[in-house]
Amino acid sequence: MTVALMWEARAVAGRGGELLDWVRERSKRLPGQPLRLEILRAPQDRVLVITWWDAAYDAELPELPEPDGELVSRAVHRWRFESVS
Repeated sequence: MTVALMWEARAVAGRGGELLDWVRERSKRLPGQPLRLEILRAPQDRVLVITWWDAAYDAELPELPEPDGELVSRAVHRWRFESVS
């Protein structure tokens, strides 16, 4: 089964580049190897990270931590999806 984990945060105004750098560095440190990892940047300094894992839906999977409160303007949002096909 493939499980997708999504992690999204909005940077403090003007600090989107710093948050993106933080995400890139932390994503290199994820234990294990995701099948795929994608980092996306959106307007309003939002950063989205999607990782795909070959695992059961309820498996313990590595996720990015909470960034420093100086970098984000609200709590990180996380979603988990499983493939249905």
